[in-house]
Amino acid sequence: MHPTKRPFLLLLLFITTQAASAEPETGPVIANYGPVFAAPDGSFNLDPNQPYKVLMDIGKGPDDPAELNRSIESAARFLNLHARNGIKPEHMQLAVILHGSGARAALNERAHLEHFKVPNGSEGLVEALGRAGVDIYICGQTAAYYGYAADDLLPEVTMAASAMTVHVRLQQEGYRAILF
Repeated sequence: MHPTKRPFLLLLLFITTQAASAEPETGPVIANYGPVFAAPDGSFNLDPNQPYKVLMDIGKGPDDPAELNRSIESAARFLNLHARNGIKPEHMQLAVILHGSGARAALNERAHLEHFKVPNGSEGLVEALGRAGVDIYICGQTAAYYGYAADDLLPEVTMAASAMTVHVRLQQEGYRAILF
């Protein structure tokens, strides 16, 4: 190896090692949820001068209904990540649609215990997202299929006719869908 390249490679190795060893952090938008790693300077990012409307589709929950739904936590991660990288939270309109086994997270304590005999591991996350202004919808078809009534839902959750209905309407209103 040419001697002039050696210091550059050592610096690159140091920077890579430092970035890889950094611990993820939560906040500033959603505390205690949505941990993110620092992005390297110059990383491709959203335009900080543009408003964004984002719809996240969550159709799956963890096998254990007492566990936190990590897919829903991605909504917190999305907000925290972009706030940490210069995107003002007020430029982010985020909506989440819950369906399939992902809909369990919409249940209040009483209903979750009644249906699953364990506490809702995602309740605090859903509440935190609601406080941050995230619109959270549950598919009405999923709710009917599983026997979830309107009074079974956390106050942050809105019943929709269907997940498909939310997709069509919000995309018509300019939302961009993130599908997992």
